Amino acid sequence: MPPAPLCPCSSGLRYRECCAPFHRGEAEPPDAERLMRSRYSAFALREVAWLWKTLHPHHPDRARPQDEVLRELRAFAQTHQYPKLVVMDRREPDADGLAQVLFFAKVFEKGKDRSFVERSDFRHDGTGWRYLSGVALAPKELAVPPESLTLATFPR
Repeated sequence: MPPAPLCPCSSGLRYRECCAPFHRGEAEPPDAERLMRSRYSAFALREVAWLWKTLHPHHPDRARPQDEVLRELRAFAQTHQYPKLVVMDRREPDADGLAQVLFFAKVFEKGKDRSFVERSDFRHDGTGWRYLSGVALAPKELAVPPESLTLATFPR
């Protein structure tokens, strides 16, 4: 029997031990980084229900019809490949409960590099960590290699 597949979030763990319990609704990610990793894996595995569930109530897409957002997420996930995720930095929740994660997502669409660096904001909604917002930049928009950035050096 072949070994269980590695998790798409690039944690080095097997999917069943990493993001699968979150996607199956068996657990909530313990922190913002694990939520972000589970969202990357959800794109890679087309787990769009998890992507919807993990949007913070104040995220703009939450004001739109759920079926419309799910349809768009599914279409995006199906037309892209997600070979690697690099987490460069993270910030624990501040006094207002805002946590941040800086990551480099390797993403390809029909062979074209669509990779980006994103500074994501997360808040706990009383049930779990949720994606609030993000600022994404393409590597060509950066003056330095993406992996060298930190939250402090990410262009505002």
